[in-house]
Amino acid sequence: MSKWLRNIPALAVAMAGAGIFAAAPAGAKVEGDTIILGSAISFTGKYSTNGIHASNGYDLGVKRVNEMGGVKVGGKMYKLKIKYYDDESTPARGAQLAERLIRQDGIKFMLGPYSSGLTKAVAPVTAKYKIPMVEAEGASRSLFTQGNRYIFAVLSTSEQYLASSIALAAEIAIKNGRKPTDLKLAMAFENDPFSLDVRAGVMDDASKYGIKIVIDDKLPRDLADMSATLTKVKALKPDILVISGHSKGAATAARQIKEMKIDVPMIAITHCEAAKVIKKFGKATEGFLCPTQWAETLSYFGAYFGKAADFDKLFKKTYKGYKNVPYQSAQAAAAILVYKEAFERADSFDTEKVRDALSATDMKTFYGSIRFAKEGNNIAKPMVLRQIQGGILKVVAPSKWASAPVVHPRKVPGM
Repeated sequence: MSKWLRNIPALAVAMAGAGIFAAAPAGAKVEGDTIILGSAISFTGKYSTNGIHASNGYDLGVKRVNEMGGVKVGGKMYKLKIKYYDDESTPARGAQLAERLIRQDGIKFMLGPYSSGLTKAVAPVTAKYKIPMVEAEGASRSLFTQGNRYIFAVLSTSEQYLASSIALAAEIAIKNGRKPTDLKLAMAFENDPFSLDVRAGVMDDASKYGIKIVIDDKLPRDLADMSATLTKVKALKPDILVISGHSKGAATAARQIKEMKIDVPMIAITHCEAAKVIKKFGKATEGFLCPTQWAETLSYFGAYFGKAADFDKLFKKTYKGYKNVPYQSAQAAAAILVYKEAFERADSFDTEKVRDALSATDMKTFYGSIRFAKEGNNIAKPMVLRQIQGGILKVVAPSKWASAPVVHPRKVPGM
Protein backbone atom coordinates (compact mmCIF):
# COMPACT_ATOMS: atom_id res chain seq x y z
CA MET A 1 0.00 0.00 0.00
CA SER A 2 1.35 3.43 -0.88
CA LYS A 3 2.46 5.97 1.73
CA TRP A 4 -0.31 8.28 0.58
CA LEU A 5 -3.04 5.67 0.95
CA ARG A 6 -1.78 4.62 4.35
CA ASN A 7 -2.35 8.18 5.54
CA ILE A 8 -5.79 8.72 4.05
CA PRO A 9 -7.58 8.23 7.41
CA ALA A 10 -5.30 10.72 9.16
CA LEU A 11 -5.64 13.19 6.29
CA ALA A 12 -9.40 12.81 6.24
CA VAL A 13 -9.55 13.79 9.90
CA ALA A 14 -7.18 16.68 9.28
CA MET A 15 -9.10 17.94 6.27
CA ALA A 16 -12.44 17.59 7.99
CA GLY A 17 -11.08 19.63 10.88
CA ALA A 18 -9.88 22.23 8.40
CA GLY A 19 -13.33 22.56 6.86
CA ILE A 20 -12.28 21.05 3.53
CA PHE A 21 -14.89 18.32 3.49
CA ALA A 22 -17.63 20.17 5.33
CA ALA A 23 -18.25 23.52 6.91
CA ALA A 24 -17.30 23.61 10.59
CA PRO A 25 -17.69 26.19 13.32
CA ALA A 26 -14.71 28.48 13.77
CA GLY A 27 -12.13 27.20 16.19
CA ALA A 28 -11.15 28.94 19.38
CA LYS A 29 -8.35 28.60 21.89
CA VAL A 30 -10.69 26.44 24.01
CA GLU A 31 -13.94 24.76 23.00
CA GLY A 32 -15.71 23.29 26.02
CA ASP A 33 -13.23 20.87 27.53
CA THR A 34 -10.85 20.91 24.54
CA ILE A 35 -7.74 23.04 23.94
CA ILE A 36 -7.34 23.70 20.20
CA LEU A 37 -3.84 23.93 18.74
CA GLY A 38 -3.38 25.06 15.14
CA SER A 39 -0.94 24.09 12.41
CA ALA A 40 -0.48 24.80 8.71
CA ILE A 41 1.59 21.86 7.50
CA SER A 42 2.57 20.17 4.24
CA PHE A 43 0.12 17.42 3.26
CA THR A 44 0.87 18.06 -0.43
CA GLY A 45 3.83 19.45 -2.39
CA LYS A 46 7.53 18.65 -2.19
CA TYR A 47 7.60 18.52 1.62
CA SER A 48 4.51 16.32 1.96
CA THR A 49 6.43 13.19 3.02
CA ASN A 50 7.91 14.93 6.03
CA GLY A 51 4.77 16.97 6.62
CA ILE A 52 2.85 13.73 7.08
CA HIS A 53 5.60 12.31 9.32
CA ALA A 54 5.34 15.44 11.47
CA SER A 55 1.53 15.43 11.65
CA ASN A 56 1.64 11.76 12.66
CA GLY A 57 3.95 12.74 15.51
CA TYR A 58 1.73 15.63 16.57
CA ASP A 59 -1.31 13.34 16.51
CA LEU A 60 0.38 10.61 18.54
CA GLY A 61 1.47 13.20 21.11
CA VAL A 62 -2.10 14.44 21.43
CA LYS A 63 -3.42 10.89 21.69
CA ARG A 64 -0.95 10.04 24.44
CA VAL A 65 -1.64 13.16 26.51
CA ASN A 66 -5.41 12.64 26.20
CA GLU A 67 -5.10 8.96 27.18
CA MET A 68 -3.21 9.99 30.31
CA GLY A 69 -6.02 12.29 31.41
CA GLY A 70 -5.30 15.43 29.41
CA VAL A 71 -4.16 18.84 30.62
CA LYS A 72 -5.06 20.31 34.01
CA VAL A 73 -5.73 24.05 34.04
CA GLY A 74 -7.61 25.90 36.77
CA GLY A 75 -8.52 22.64 38.45
CA LYS A 76 -10.26 21.31 35.31
CA MET A 77 -9.08 18.60 32.89
CA TYR A 78 -8.92 19.42 29.17
CA LYS A 79 -8.27 17.34 26.08
CA LEU A 80 -6.01 18.48 23.23
CA LYS A 81 -7.00 18.71 19.57
CA ILE A 82 -5.25 20.05 16.45
CA LYS A 83 -6.80 22.06 13.63
CA TYR A 84 -4.78 21.53 10.44
CA TYR A 85 -4.57 23.25 7.08
CA ASP A 86 -2.47 22.09 4.12
CA ASP A 87 0.17 24.72 3.29
CA GLU A 88 0.99 22.89 0.02
CA SER A 89 4.74 23.17 0.83
CA THR A 90 4.56 26.87 -0.10
CA PRO A 91 5.80 29.62 2.29
CA ALA A 92 3.29 32.23 1.10
CA ARG A 93 0.44 29.77 1.59
CA GLY A 94 1.76 28.86 5.04
CA ALA A 95 1.79 32.50 6.14
CA GLN A 96 -1.72 33.00 4.73
CA LEU A 97 -3.05 29.98 6.61
CA ALA A 98 -1.38 31.05 9.86
CA GLU A 99 -3.29 34.34 9.54
CA ARG A 100 -6.48 32.38 8.95
CA LEU A 101 -5.96 30.14 11.96
CA ILE A 102 -5.33 33.11 14.23
CA ARG A 103 -7.74 35.73 12.89
CA GLN A 104 -10.66 33.65 11.61
CA ASP A 105 -10.43 30.46 13.65
CA GLY A 106 -9.42 32.09 16.92
CA ILE A 107 -6.41 29.82 17.48
CA LYS A 108 -4.17 31.07 20.28
CA PHE A 109 -1.57 28.31 20.41
CA MET A 110 0.31 27.24 17.28
CA LEU A 111 2.37 24.24 16.24
CA GLY A 112 5.00 24.77 13.58
CA PRO A 113 4.91 23.69 9.92
CA TYR A 114 7.46 21.42 8.27
CA SER A 115 10.81 22.89 7.09
CA SER A 116 12.78 25.98 8.01
CA GLY A 117 11.49 27.87 4.98
CA LEU A 118 7.84 27.40 5.95
CA THR A 119 8.61 28.12 9.62
CA LYS A 120 10.39 31.30 8.59
CA ALA A 121 7.24 32.38 6.73
CA VAL A 122 4.88 31.58 9.61
CA ALA A 123 6.98 32.90 12.53
CA PRO A 124 6.49 36.63 11.77
CA VAL A 125 2.72 36.07 11.65
CA THR A 126 2.55 34.40 15.05
CA ALA A 127 4.90 37.04 16.48
CA LYS A 128 2.74 39.86 15.09
CA TYR A 129 -0.29 38.55 16.98
CA LYS A 130 1.79 37.54 20.03
CA ILE A 131 0.75 33.92 19.62
CA PRO A 132 3.14 31.28 21.02
CA MET A 133 4.37 28.70 18.54
CA VAL A 134 6.11 25.49 19.56
CA GLU A 135 7.78 24.14 16.45
CA ALA A 136 9.50 20.85 15.78
CA GLU A 137 10.60 21.01 12.14
CA GLY A 138 12.35 24.34 11.53
CA ALA A 139 16.03 24.02 12.43
CA SER A 140 17.58 27.02 10.64
CA ARG A 141 19.60 29.07 13.10
CA SER A 142 18.39 32.22 11.36
CA LEU A 143 14.98 31.58 12.94
CA PHE A 144 16.48 32.44 16.30
CA THR A 145 18.27 35.67 15.45
CA GLN A 146 15.20 37.83 14.77
CA GLY A 147 14.28 38.69 18.37
CA ASN A 148 11.06 36.66 18.15
CA ARG A 149 9.82 36.02 21.71
CA TYR A 150 7.05 33.66 20.62
CA ILE A 151 8.92 30.83 18.87
CA PHE A 152 10.16 27.74 20.72
CA ALA A 153 11.91 24.90 18.90
CA VAL A 154 12.42 21.46 20.45
CA LEU A 155 15.06 20.41 17.88
CA SER A 156 18.77 21.13 17.51
CA THR A 157 19.68 23.83 15.01
CA SER A 158 20.65 22.93 11.46
CA GLU A 159 24.31 23.94 11.40
CA GLN A 160 24.94 20.89 13.61
CA TYR A 161 23.48 18.31 11.16
CA LEU A 162 26.45 17.38 8.98
CA ALA A 163 29.26 19.15 10.83
CA SER A 164 29.68 16.02 12.95
CA SER A 165 30.54 14.01 9.83
CA ILE A 166 33.42 16.38 9.07
CA ALA A 167 34.76 16.00 12.61
CA LEU A 168 34.41 12.22 12.28
CA ALA A 169 36.32 12.20 8.97
CA ALA A 170 39.14 14.21 10.55
CA GLU A 171 39.23 11.86 13.55
CA ILE A 172 39.43 8.78 11.27
CA ALA A 173 42.17 10.38 9.14
CA ILE A 174 44.33 11.07 12.20
CA LYS A 175 43.74 7.53 13.48
CA ASN A 176 44.90 6.17 10.11
CA GLY A 177 48.06 8.29 10.06
CA ARG A 178 46.77 10.93 7.61
CA LYS A 179 46.45 14.66 8.04
CA PRO A 180 42.93 16.13 7.87
CA THR A 181 44.40 18.75 5.52
CA ASP A 182 44.94 15.95 2.97
CA LEU A 183 41.19 15.23 2.79
CA LYS A 184 39.02 16.42 -0.10
CA LEU A 185 35.37 17.36 0.44
CA ALA A 186 32.46 17.49 -2.05
CA MET A 187 29.20 19.24 -1.11
CA ALA A 188 25.74 19.58 -2.66
CA PHE A 189 22.94 21.51 -0.96
CA GLU A 190 19.39 22.60 -1.66
CA ASN A 191 19.04 26.38 -1.91
CA ASP A 192 16.75 26.74 1.12
CA PRO A 193 17.28 28.14 4.65
CA PHE A 194 17.73 24.75 6.32
CA SER A 195 20.25 23.31 3.86
CA LEU A 196 22.22 26.56 3.62
CA ASP A 197 22.58 26.51 7.40
CA VAL A 198 23.72 22.88 7.20
CA ARG A 199 26.28 24.02 4.64
CA ALA A 200 27.47 26.79 6.98
CA GLY A 201 28.14 24.23 9.71
CA VAL A 202 30.05 22.02 7.28
CA MET A 203 32.07 25.01 6.04
CA ASP A 204 32.98 25.97 9.62
CA ASP A 205 34.25 22.49 10.43
CA ALA A 206 36.04 22.09 7.08
CA SER A 207 37.86 25.35 7.79
CA LYS A 208 38.63 24.23 11.34
CA TYR A 209 40.35 21.06 10.12
CA GLY A 210 41.83 22.56 6.95
CA ILE A 211 39.92 20.18 4.68
CA LYS A 212 39.95 21.16 0.99
CA ILE A 213 36.56 21.74 -0.66
CA VAL A 214 36.70 20.48 -4.25
CA ILE A 215 32.96 20.65 -5.09
CA ASP A 216 30.43 23.14 -3.71
CA ASP A 217 27.20 22.73 -5.69
CA LYS A 218 23.58 23.76 -5.28
CA LEU A 219 21.00 21.08 -6.00
CA PRO A 220 18.50 21.88 -8.78
CA ARG A 221 15.26 23.52 -7.68
CA ASP A 222 13.12 20.43 -8.27
CA LEU A 223 15.65 18.19 -6.46
CA ALA A 224 15.15 15.59 -9.21
CA ASP A 225 18.66 15.25 -10.66
CA MET A 226 22.14 15.64 -9.21
CA SER A 227 24.02 13.72 -11.91
CA ALA A 228 26.09 16.81 -12.79
CA THR A 229 27.51 16.89 -9.27
CA LEU A 230 28.05 13.13 -9.16
CA THR A 231 29.90 13.21 -12.50
CA LYS A 232 32.35 15.65 -10.92
CA VAL A 233 32.58 13.40 -7.86
CA LYS A 234 33.65 10.50 -10.10
CA ALA A 235 36.35 12.66 -11.69
CA LEU A 236 37.72 14.35 -8.56
CA LYS A 237 37.49 11.37 -6.16
CA PRO A 238 36.79 13.23 -2.89
CA ASP A 239 37.20 11.55 0.49
CA ILE A 240 33.87 12.89 1.76
CA LEU A 241 30.55 13.67 0.04
CA VAL A 242 27.87 15.56 1.99
CA ILE A 243 24.35 16.23 0.69
CA SER A 244 21.30 18.04 2.08
CA GLY A 245 18.03 18.34 0.20
CA HIS A 246 15.26 17.14 2.54
CA SER A 247 13.51 13.85 1.68
CA LYS A 248 13.28 14.35 -2.08
CA GLY A 249 16.94 15.31 -2.31
CA ALA A 250 17.97 12.31 -0.21
CA ALA A 251 15.98 9.93 -2.43
CA THR A 252 17.46 11.45 -5.59
CA ALA A 253 20.97 11.24 -4.17
CA ALA A 254 20.60 7.60 -3.09
CA ARG A 255 19.08 6.60 -6.44
CA GLN A 256 21.75 8.26 -8.55
CA ILE A 257 24.63 7.16 -6.32
CA LYS A 258 23.38 3.62 -6.98
CA GLU A 259 22.83 4.15 -10.72
CA MET A 260 26.18 5.85 -11.28
CA LYS A 261 28.10 3.50 -8.96
CA ILE A 262 29.57 6.35 -6.91
CA ASP A 263 32.35 5.05 -4.67
CA VAL A 264 33.32 7.58 -1.99
CA PRO A 265 34.85 6.47 1.35
CA MET A 266 32.40 8.60 3.36
CA ILE A 267 28.95 9.78 2.29
CA ALA A 268 26.72 11.77 4.65
CA ILE A 269 23.13 12.71 3.73
CA THR A 270 20.35 14.39 5.68
CA HIS A 271 16.83 12.84 5.82
CA CYS A 272 17.86 9.24 5.14
CA GLU A 273 15.10 7.65 7.18
CA ALA A 274 12.38 10.11 6.17
CA ALA A 275 13.17 9.33 2.52
CA LYS A 276 13.24 5.57 3.28
CA VAL A 277 16.47 5.15 1.33
CA ILE A 278 17.20 1.69 2.78
CA LYS A 279 13.84 0.33 1.66
CA LYS A 280 14.03 1.97 -1.77
CA PHE A 281 17.69 1.48 -2.69
CA GLY A 282 18.85 -1.43 -0.56
CA LYS A 283 22.52 -2.38 -0.36
CA ALA A 284 23.64 0.64 -2.38
CA THR A 285 23.03 2.73 0.76
CA GLU A 286 25.46 0.72 2.90
CA GLY A 287 27.74 3.00 4.88
CA PHE A 288 25.70 6.18 4.41
CA LEU A 289 26.03 8.46 7.42
CA CYS A 290 22.69 9.96 8.41
CA PRO A 291 22.43 12.76 10.98
CA THR A 292 19.44 12.51 13.26
CA GLN A 293 17.80 14.51 15.99
CA TRP A 294 16.76 11.28 17.71
CA ALA A 295 17.19 7.51 17.63
CA GLU A 296 15.32 4.69 19.35
CA THR A 297 18.57 3.28 20.79
CA LEU A 298 19.33 6.42 22.83
CA SER A 299 18.91 6.24 26.60
CA TYR A 300 16.44 9.12 26.79
CA PHE A 301 13.44 8.74 29.11
CA GLY A 302 10.34 10.79 29.92
CA ALA A 303 7.09 10.53 31.84
CA TYR A 304 4.73 10.32 28.86
CA PHE A 305 6.21 7.76 26.46
CA GLY A 306 8.87 6.15 28.62
CA LYS A 307 12.10 5.29 26.82
CA ALA A 308 13.04 6.23 23.27
CA ALA A 309 12.58 2.55 22.37
CA ASP A 310 9.06 2.59 23.85
CA PHE A 311 8.06 5.50 21.63
CA ASP A 312 9.53 3.68 18.64
CA LYS A 313 7.38 0.59 19.31
CA LEU A 314 4.21 2.60 19.92
CA PHE A 315 4.67 4.69 16.79
CA LYS A 316 5.19 1.62 14.61
CA LYS A 317 2.13 -0.02 16.17
CA THR A 318 0.03 3.11 15.55
CA TYR A 319 1.24 3.86 12.01
CA LYS A 320 1.87 0.82 9.86
CA GLY A 321 4.60 0.69 7.23
CA TYR A 322 7.46 2.35 9.12
CA LYS A 323 10.69 0.34 9.32
CA ASN A 324 12.43 3.31 10.93
CA VAL A 325 10.61 6.03 12.83
CA PRO A 326 11.63 9.42 11.35
CA TYR A 327 13.01 11.85 13.89
CA GLN A 328 10.54 14.36 12.43
CA SER A 329 7.75 12.33 14.03
CA ALA A 330 9.51 12.00 17.38
CA GLN A 331 10.22 15.70 17.73
CA ALA A 332 6.66 16.60 16.73
CA ALA A 333 5.34 14.40 19.54
CA ALA A 334 7.80 16.10 21.91
CA ALA A 335 6.38 19.51 20.95
CA ILE A 336 2.96 18.40 22.21
CA LEU A 337 4.48 17.40 25.56
CA VAL A 338 6.10 20.83 25.86
CA TYR A 339 2.71 22.50 25.41
CA LYS A 340 1.08 20.15 27.92
CA GLU A 341 3.55 21.03 30.66
CA ALA A 342 3.52 24.75 29.82
CA PHE A 343 -0.27 24.95 30.08
CA GLU A 344 -0.15 23.27 33.47
CA ARG A 345 2.69 25.42 34.81
CA ALA A 346 0.97 28.57 33.56
CA ASP A 347 -2.34 27.27 34.98
CA SER A 348 -3.93 29.61 32.48
CA PHE A 349 -4.92 30.08 28.84
CA ASP A 350 -3.53 33.62 28.79
CA THR A 351 -1.10 33.65 25.88
CA GLU A 352 1.55 35.71 27.70
CA LYS A 353 1.46 33.43 30.74
CA VAL A 354 1.74 30.38 28.49
CA ARG A 355 4.60 32.05 26.58
CA ASP A 356 6.46 32.67 29.84
CA ALA A 357 5.87 29.08 30.93
CA LEU A 358 7.23 27.84 27.60
CA SER A 359 10.31 30.01 28.06
CA ALA A 360 10.93 28.37 31.46
CA THR A 361 10.69 24.80 30.07
CA ASP A 362 13.25 22.39 31.47
CA MET A 363 12.16 18.80 30.95
CA LYS A 364 13.39 15.33 30.07
CA THR A 365 11.52 13.35 27.43
CA PHE A 366 11.86 10.21 25.31
CA TYR A 367 13.21 12.63 22.66
CA GLY A 368 15.88 14.08 24.91
CA SER A 369 16.20 17.07 27.20
CA ILE A 370 14.38 20.27 26.27
CA ARG A 371 15.49 23.65 27.60
CA PHE A 372 15.16 26.83 25.59
CA ALA A 373 17.68 29.63 25.18
CA LYS A 374 16.21 33.12 25.37
CA GLU A 375 16.17 33.06 21.55
CA GLY A 376 13.87 30.01 21.58
CA ASN A 377 16.17 27.22 20.38
CA ASN A 378 16.70 24.02 22.37
CA ILE A 379 20.14 24.08 23.98
CA ALA A 380 19.86 20.82 25.94
CA LYS A 381 19.97 18.12 23.23
CA PRO A 382 22.79 17.10 20.83
CA MET A 383 22.57 15.76 17.29
CA VAL A 384 23.72 12.19 16.70
CA LEU A 385 25.10 10.47 13.62
CA ARG A 386 23.87 7.08 12.41
CA GLN A 387 25.36 4.81 9.77
CA ILE A 388 23.55 2.27 7.61
CA GLN A 389 25.14 -1.08 8.48
CA GLY A 390 23.59 -4.30 7.18
CA GLY A 391 20.45 -2.40 6.27
CA ILE A 392 20.05 -1.03 9.81
CA LEU A 393 20.67 2.52 11.07
CA LYS A 394 23.15 2.37 13.95
CA VAL A 395 24.37 5.30 16.07
CA VAL A 396 28.13 5.75 15.55
CA ALA A 397 28.80 9.27 16.89
CA PRO A 398 29.23 10.93 19.32
CA SER A 399 30.93 7.98 21.00
CA LYS A 400 28.99 8.34 24.29
CA TRP A 401 25.78 7.46 22.41
CA ALA A 402 27.28 4.99 19.91
CA SER A 403 25.64 1.57 19.51
CA ALA A 404 28.24 0.42 16.93
CA PRO A 405 31.71 1.46 15.64
CA VAL A 406 31.79 3.40 12.37
CA VAL A 407 32.62 1.44 9.19
CA HIS A 408 35.19 3.33 7.08
CA PRO A 409 35.64 3.31 4.20
CA ARG A 410 32.06 2.39 3.33
CA LYS A 411 31.81 -1.08 1.84
CA VAL A 412 29.15 -1.58 -0.82
CA PRO A 413 28.49 -5.10 -2.15
CA GLY A 414 29.37 -5.34 -5.83
CA MET A 415 31.51 -2.18 -5.87
